[in-house]
Amino acid sequence: MSEMYIEEIRRFLPHRYPFLLIDRVLEFVPGETLTAIKNVSVNEPFFNGHFPETPIMPGVLIIEALAQATGLLGFKTMSEEPSNDLLYMLVGVDNVRFKRQVVPGDQLMLKAKVVRQSKVIWKFNCEASVDGQVVTVADMLCAAKEKE
Repeated sequence: MSEMYIEEIRRFLPHRYPFLLIDRVLEFVPGETLTAIKNVSVNEPFFNGHFPETPIMPGVLIIEALAQATGLLGFKTMSEEPSNDLLYMLVGVDNVRFKRQVVPGDQLMLKAKVVRQSKVIWKFNCEASVDGQVVTVADMLCAAKEKE
């Protein structure tokens, strides 16, 4: 088990502000699980329009944060750093359920668990929670793909 801070996360994920949605990895076990956090601030750019009087983190961004967690777990499992000619992409999302709203001040706990992997396709069970309450669950499929 090991932590990852933002400098290392940025080496593994191509995302940058405002789309990098993982602040820190608390622990990971290669080939098994990863737990990360996203600190949700009122200064997030999406709160200006979703919704200004009642700010709520968009569900699609919670899914994206979980997808980024799967990317980190996949790369750390393969013991590889991303290369300029390889993309790790979200290719499917199933069984999604949104159970609670995420608002400014929340700390989103992101968990990804490897269900299975083939040569290029990975399946993960994912869960996001705030203060121990489940916010979102989803099964995700991701694939490593060479850039064209």
